[in-house]
Amino acid sequence: MTGAPIPFLDVRGVTELMSKELTRAWESVLAHGHFVGGPEVEAFEMQFAAFCESTHCVGVGNGTDALELICAGLGIRDGDEVIMPTNTFVATAEAVCAVRARPRFVDVLPDTLQVDPDAVAAAVGPRTAAIVAVHMFGQMADVDRLVSLAQRHGLALIEDAAQAHGARLGGRRAGSVGDAAGFSFYPGKNLGALGDGGAVVSDDAPLMSRIRQLANHGRAEAGRYLHDARGRNSRLDTLHAAVLAAKLPSLDADNDRRRAMMNRYRERLPTDCVVLAEHPLGESVHHLAVVQVPDRASAIRALDAAGIGWGMHYPVPCHRQSAFAEFADGSFPVAERAADRILSLPMSPTLTTEQVDRVCAVLASAM
Repeated sequence: MTGAPIPFLDVRGVTELMSKELTRAWESVLAHGHFVGGPEVEAFEMQFAAFCESTHCVGVGNGTDALELICAGLGIRDGDEVIMPTNTFVATAEAVCAVRARPRFVDVLPDTLQVDPDAVAAAVGPRTAAIVAVHMFGQMADVDRLVSLAQRHGLALIEDAAQAHGARLGGRRAGSVGDAAGFSFYPGKNLGALGDGGAVVSDDAPLMSRIRQLANHGRAEAGRYLHDARGRNSRLDTLHAAVLAAKLPSLDADNDRRRAMMNRYRERLPTDCVVLAEHPLGESVHHLAVVQVPDRASAIRALDAAGIGWGMHYPVPCHRQSAFAEFADGSFPVAERAADRILSLPMSPTLTTEQVDRVCAVLASAM
């Protein structure tokens, strides 16, 4: 089956749609010359906090930094354990290890591949300091049950919302539920910068003050030459903030387009391509279009032959990564089985129904 190539993620197409807005943002930043800490940063922080239906936002260097700074701001340290799903990008575990705490991996639910709240409950122990609710693939984890668990045991709840800009569960936005949420603005995200970027969002003003200080070399409020804490340099660049502010007004519409294309996949995919389930109270933003297939190698060969992009998120769970092997102290049958079957199909707000139909036809022939 032939046709024009279909990119896995159409970053170029999304950028071209906003070329005028991005050019204005670029020219504005060039004109005033405040390339670090310029006025666009504060403006975007206010806009993104409001978008997340939260009160505070701190722009940082990337999504991994956002999670690490949350852990540091919460006082998580050596000897603490942080519960998280093994089916996540390694950045979630990296952030915990960066503050010398221990990742405690747990399994995921078979229908959604979101973290299993029962597995989280079973993993809580005397050294547990926090739970990370990783909102995978654009869908929020079951935060209602995780909030209840965290409150019952006096634990912090951290949202890893790197893939869930604008997602909802029970009417609540990603970023408005936990003690704090970390977002990534990597170019491929639903809200992407022109390079690395990230943010922390929270209603906790004292926590956000600590995070802002840690992200800016530990500077004291009393003066830029005083440093009350051992901080680091993790700031959102002015240009990225300007770009993100230009893109933010269209994010909800872009997410609606993703939902429409995901519904099209559900209608047209062959039965052997099992689309992940969604929480009945959820509103996913479909950062990724993930299916499970019985013969991934055959599906990939067919997609490659047709010029169709694809991905895998994630074929090697964290507990199987050599960097985190010392923390692989549980049983994770759901995540391990899914790792051999998951396949991510093209998904972008520029994706067309015709392109979705061709992807589905190619997979039908392969199956």
